[in-house]
Amino acid sequence: MKAQRIRKAVFPVAGLGTRFLPATKASPKEMLPVVDKPLIQYAVEEAVAAGAEFLIFVTGRNKRAIEDHFDRAPELEATLEERGKTEQLKLVQDIVPPHVACIHIRQPEALGLGHAVACAEPVIGDEPFFVVLADDLIDGNGRYCLKQMVDAYNENPGSMLAVQRVNPARTGSYGVLDAEAGDDGRLHRVRGMVEKPPPEKAPSNLAVVGRYILTPAVLKRLHNVGRGAGGEIQLTDAIAGVIEDESVFGYEFDGIRYDCGSKLGYLKATVALALQHPELADSFGRWLDSGHRPPESGNGDEADAGIDGARRAQ
Repeated sequence: MKAQRIRKAVFPVAGLGTRFLPATKASPKEMLPVVDKPLIQYAVEEAVAAGAEFLIFVTGRNKRAIEDHFDRAPELEATLEERGKTEQLKLVQDIVPPHVACIHIRQPEALGLGHAVACAEPVIGDEPFFVVLADDLIDGNGRYCLKQMVDAYNENPGSMLAVQRVNPARTGSYGVLDAEAGDDGRLHRVRGMVEKPPPEKAPSNLAVVGRYILTPAVLKRLHNVGRGAGGEIQLTDAIAGVIEDESVFGYEFDGIRYDCGSKLGYLKATVALALQHPELADSFGRWLDSGHRPPESGNGDEADAGIDGARRAQ
């Protein structure tokens, strides 16, 4: 069976971001910047590179900033053009390619990831689709995680879940696979799934992370799945419900995942991507290598004032 092309990507972005309060009191957590781009833009760029042409944002209250970010800004563009700031103008205009459409759907209640995905059904229709969680920023070592998954999906049609091996003591934070490894060591045929099992009940340490390729059967299954772990409609329960009828795979991607839903993961991602940034990598790397620590008292010299000076320089 030939794999159907994937054109649509769902971004569940209705969460409250309580772990980042007060920063997220009035601003979406997905708009937190990692160096010079918000988290959601990294997710969008990955989906577009994998072939997405329709970006479906499932939003909640106080998420207007996401819609504005991916919209045109005529006044800003006119100002940048008038001032001759062509590089900044191009950055603003190229956030979403011309052939890509953005669609915003409101999730009326916070009933879980599965419910958020189900809200996108009128747009998804009867097609396979991506689900991308912006909290998981994945550095694919030069090759996007979703693109890796699409290549595997084209050879092995069916739902495809990004997975990584985690410390067995942490299985209670993830959906965990019961799976059989394939010959290449990366692709695993899924036999079952358990949402957030305690370590003693986990079938493996293969944890599902925030990248999915899902078939229409999963979407239909969400209608009848009911509430699962945490009293929410769990996406993993719907995926588990189609395993007997169609192929489901776990894919161990090449790359590093940063859990930007946590403060520590967010800080790690910021440092890692700053060290890859064409304008910052050398100077920021030298600053880190110099072993700077906050000074006992500031002396006004930003070059030598450690972390405090770096903050003033921003």
